[in-house]
Amino acid sequence: MVAVERIVGSYNAWAGNGASTAPEWLKDLRGSAIARFQSLGFPNMKQEAWRFTSVAPIAEGSFELAKPPARRLTLDDIRAFLLLEAGYRLVFVDGFFQPSLSTPFFDDVQSLAHVTTHRPELVRGHLGKYAATEDRPFSALNTAFVNEGAFVHVPAKATIAEPIQLLFLASGDLQVVTHPRNLIVLEREARASIVETYASLKQGPYWTNSVTEVVAGEGARLDYHRVQRESTKAYHVATTQTHQDRDSVVNVHTVAFGAALARHDIGAVMAGPGGTLILNGLYLLTGAQHADHHTTIDHAAPYCASHEYFNGVLDEKSRGVFTGRIIVRPGAQKTDSKQTNNNLLLSTVAHADSQPQLEIYAHDVKCTHGSTVGPLDPRALFYLESRGIGAREAGRLLTYGFAAEILGRMDVAPLRAQLDAIVRGRLAEP
Repeated sequence: MVAVERIVGSYNAWAGNGASTAPEWLKDLRGSAIARFQSLGFPNMKQEAWRFTSVAPIAEGSFELAKPPARRLTLDDIRAFLLLEAGYRLVFVDGFFQPSLSTPFFDDVQSLAHVTTHRPELVRGHLGKYAATEDRPFSALNTAFVNEGAFVHVPAKATIAEPIQLLFLASGDLQVVTHPRNLIVLEREARASIVETYASLKQGPYWTNSVTEVVAGEGARLDYHRVQRESTKAYHVATTQTHQDRDSVVNVHTVAFGAALARHDIGAVMAGPGGTLILNGLYLLTGAQHADHHTTIDHAAPYCASHEYFNGVLDEKSRGVFTGRIIVRPGAQKTDSKQTNNNLLLSTVAHADSQPQLEIYAHDVKCTHGSTVGPLDPRALFYLESRGIGAREAGRLLTYGFAAEILGRMDVAPLRAQLDAIVRGRLAEP
């Protein structure tokens, strides 16, 4: 309770000072959320959704709200994290929007704080409507501190050809917390590709608590990519929630490389008939890293399809947790849903927990799920070694192929190349 009260005190100081000029509807949203967080408190391992993951390092840490970065960054400072020098991008450092590093586009690709002030009608109908806070303390906490983040709006029938990058960088300040909040809205038959990246300029302990809400209108198509490559001493908690209307297509690709402790809740509601969701995931862990992915795909309408593929590569003392839940609501007939989680253990002390789940309340559906946990296939290793490839290199080739299966599904070539280089670099480490 001490940790909760400390955070509530921090919220009260922030709400009465820097956030006091917010419109009443936003103040109400924040107030309800902090009350919910105060009621829930931090989760513990006695709760089913958290039984494999302890958040004690976060709850017991003395994290202060981040302040604007002391040094103004240049393009050279962030070039290693950029996809393209040109094109649309929004850059945030320690949670603060950096106009000099960004290329916003009117009010359609802008900082959330700017649009909330200048075009509140674009935000108010969606913000906080999809990411649940009733039983999600971290989501509630993010909503309480909602202020800055990325806003992407694609009008009806519009197409943004180049990928839009949302880049969140930590400067390396110790014991700070940021609460990025992102809202992505595609109107009817709109098209876009988003790359949301979290990274650090230095190694250090800090906490990122992010929420992204995605709305795909009727017939819209979104390719959404999320890359977590934080400091290996950092803590990363995230919620990504999508909401799809009739005949929409959403492809979600999520990759986790960094953080000492990472938890990502991914939710999808297929609210209109004929929707399609592809959910691809890759986590590549080493040392004592711990990554926990919880996915929930809610088929609330008939004639929808969802295909989910998550691969985990675990080395040394790392631990990966995957809980995948598929819900088929009454009346959601002709649902076609597949879920697969495969875990590759490169060490005898690495550990994976995998829990695929199906909840089906309709009778005319096609649903499957599967999970594997184990080391490299000795027969495949033997085959490569019999062709003159050394044992270590053979292991690297098989591991790379396992990871590349997920990366190869991404259509954004610069991102695919960037992630491919990270995977190769990790596998080349002694």
